[in-house]
Amino acid sequence: MSTMQVEVVSNEENIFSGEASFVVVPTQTGELGIYPRHEPIMSLVRPGALRLTVPGQKEEVLVAVSGGVLEVQSNRLTVLADVAIRSSEMDRERAEAAQKAAVSSISAATDEKSLAKAHAALAAALAELKTLDYLRSHKH
Repeated sequence: MSTMQVEVVSNEENIFSGEASFVVVPTQTGELGIYPRHEPIMSLVRPGALRLTVPGQKEEVLVAVSGGVLEVQSNRLTVLADVAIRSSEMDRERAEAAQKAAVSSISAATDEKSLAKAHAALAAALAELKTLDYLRSHKH
């Protein structure tokens, strides 16, 4: 089975580093499936679930991303995410509370900096909720 090196990095930490045989990335133009030896591309990432097929693992590795940039070069795929959370660290109740808080912050924002911060928080919460929905709908 052919693989590629995958790096998923957020502002805070390296979320995933390893080999994958297939990756699905939520981009601004829709979901993009990438196999090893894909043509080089760059794309903006939208909030949603990044799905990785890892050799030797039955379950997909899921990472919620709030946005960022995808770069594919030869046998290397890199996602520089604004915020990224592995599925094992997700919590629906906390994500829903974060979404409500972000919506409140957007309506209460008094300057562009606080508005941008609130929009980023909302994107992170939505990405986590979308990934949790994906997990729930794909349980066997």
